[in-house]
Amino acid sequence: MANLPELRKHIGTRLSRPLVAALRRSRVSPNMLTVAGTAITLVAAWLASDGRFLAAGIVLFVAALCDLTDGALARATGRFSSFGAILDSTSDRVSEALLLGGLSLWFVKTGNMSGALVCYVALVSSFLVSYLRARAEGLGIECSVGLCTRPERAIVFTLGLLTGLVFVAVCIVGFFASVTVIERLVYLWRKGKETGI
Repeated sequence: MANLPELRKHIGTRLSRPLVAALRRSRVSPNMLTVAGTAITLVAAWLASDGRFLAAGIVLFVAALCDLTDGALARATGRFSSFGAILDSTSDRVSEALLLGGLSLWFVKTGNMSGALVCYVALVSSFLVSYLRARAEGLGIECSVGLCTRPERAIVFTLGLLTGLVFVAVCIVGFFASVTVIERLVYLWRKGKETGI
């Protein structure tokens, strides 16, 4: 389990490398990729809200490739900036909200109020996972602990859409993101006692 982030990073690098090689000599900027990923996620959310899960999963996979490639392209070309990092983080939050909003609409349309409720839990807990890391880093504390970070959530959502096991995927994200929130709070509490922050 401890090697999961390294494995995910390795797979992400393998997937993004040919895209970076193709784009580094183009006029496509990392910020363009970031915005494109969010726009593509909007399409996936619309498809999901209509119950077209397989198509939504394929489209979401393309959006995930954009998300993987923007940072790698920025590093490869030296076109990285503070605004780019902020745009990337903001786009990640918007993308998650769009997708979970689309899924919520589907659950409401089909009378599955439990699904809509779990989407809400998944959205709040996912945002808190990211917020706790950002808040901790603002205080000078590195906080990347926990199993259910943004890449893991994207993988679960994509697999859930591709297989049609959407309710299961949302439940997995809602549960493990909530666990990650608790893990990070405990970690930061301990770090606070150690450092006096």
